[in-house]
Amino acid sequence: MRVVIQRVSTASVTIDGQIKSAINKGLLVLVGIEDADTMEDIEWLAGKIVNIRIFDDEQGVMNHSVTDIDGEVLIVSQFTLQAQTKKGNRPSYIKAAKHEIAIPLYEQFCKTVSSKLGKEVATGTFAADMKVALINDGPVTICMDSKNRE
Repeated sequence: MRVVIQRVSTASVTIDGQIKSAINKGLLVLVGIEDADTMEDIEWLAGKIVNIRIFDDEQGVMNHSVTDIDGEVLIVSQFTLQAQTKKGNRPSYIKAAKHEIAIPLYEQFCKTVSSKLGKEVATGTFAADMKVALINDGPVTICMDSKNRE
């Protein structure tokens, strides 16, 4: 499971011209799921996301987590994070999980992050044509892959 975490002032997802979800200060998390992902991947990444200290403290040092600042989280599925780009110029998405595997994992990931955060997370709609808008605060962008924990 791969994620791109962006510290945002605001973020939103629009589908067919209608805002589906929007958050204020917090994290926009783009998540790409592969066939080999498990609950262990979900638990590890969810814990990292809610505890990663990328928000400024009173001295301007990145020392607070989204939980510490009572921030919000928007989670958007993005299969293209599983792109393989080693050969040629057209990315291969062979590692991206098929819908029957990815949807339950995505839903469980959202539930797990919500549980660890202590409040509901905002979401996109799996496999929809989404327009994601954000104001990246910093900018701060962190990439993580649950298969590269060490």
